[in-house]
Amino acid sequence: FFVCGFHVAFLATHLPGLVAQCGLSTQVAAWSLALLGLFNIVGSLGIGWAVGRWRMKSLLSLIYTVRGVALVLFLLAPKTATVMLVFAAVMGITFLSTVPPTAGLVVKFFGPANMAMLFGVVMLTHQIGGFLGAWLGGQVFAATQAYDIVLYIDVALAFAAALIHLPIQEAHPRRGIAAAVA
Repeated sequence: FFVCGFHVAFLATHLPGLVAQCGLSTQVAAWSLALLGLFNIVGSLGIGWAVGRWRMKSLLSLIYTVRGVALVLFLLAPKTATVMLVFAAVMGITFLSTVPPTAGLVVKFFGPANMAMLFGVVMLTHQIGGFLGAWLGGQVFAATQAYDIVLYIDVALAFAAALIHLPIQEAHPRRGIAAAVA
């Protein structure tokens, strides 16, 4: 969740600056933020549906992998308005879609009686990541007049988060439901 916070706060704070760095207009910046928000809704609802059908650890790995791949492709692509808008839409899909499976894993492993306190701790890590994403973005831009270093850090964090979820021991939702019925 630390990685999610880093990613979300960096984009929420610096996406308009990133658009400007790419030499694109303020209209592209505004549309990018709008698409980020719109596709955040799509991603959050979609992942909420998916949590009941696939393992949450797999969904989290997929979300972080999509982020990492999208960031790499963005770094390699020409910086056109279309590329920026597609990038914003893909980032929107992954923006807060980590919340349902993360909360679900907390409940699955520690039970609903401990959910409030434990998710509070998890959310603290999100906020620390968020602070670092926003702050580091500003520090790097002030020093280099570019966001590339932070984008590379975000790529590394995304792929690390994708990998770290894979070894989680989690039953498939259908097997868990069948066992509960039995």
